[in-house]
Amino acid sequence: MAANLSNRLTGRLTATLGGSTYVDPATMDWQPSQFDKIAMKILYRDEAKGEMTVLLKWEPGATLPFHRHPEIEQSYVLEGSFSDHDGICRAGEFVWRKAGSLHETRSDEGCTILAIYRKPNVFFHTDGFTPG
Repeated sequence: MAANLSNRLTGRLTATLGGSTYVDPATMDWQPSQFDKIAMKILYRDEAKGEMTVLLKWEPGATLPFHRHPEIEQSYVLEGSFSDHDGICRAGEFVWRKAGSLHETRSDEGCTILAIYRKPNVFFHTDGFTPG
């Protein structure tokens, strides 16, 4: 550990060129998802691993059908609110869901959330979010 720190401080390590991917969501169009009233901007996706980071825009009254989380899901609400049987998550708040948990989610007022998936949700007819 001390040797590694010493190497960093003396400049013996170099940055990985191309190791960072910058994404500007403001330049991306909202794409409809397969779910009514829910649009998406995919910021990061690794199909092989099932990982995805996505902005989701829910119109008022949108419902995400009953589904299972095979891994944890993390959601940060940027605008509005969404809820399930356990509670409501409002703008500026964060919720994460346990692996194996089941629920249906809805938004009465509409919302924009940043969602991070380690594996796609499992729905009755599909896995994960896909452009509609």
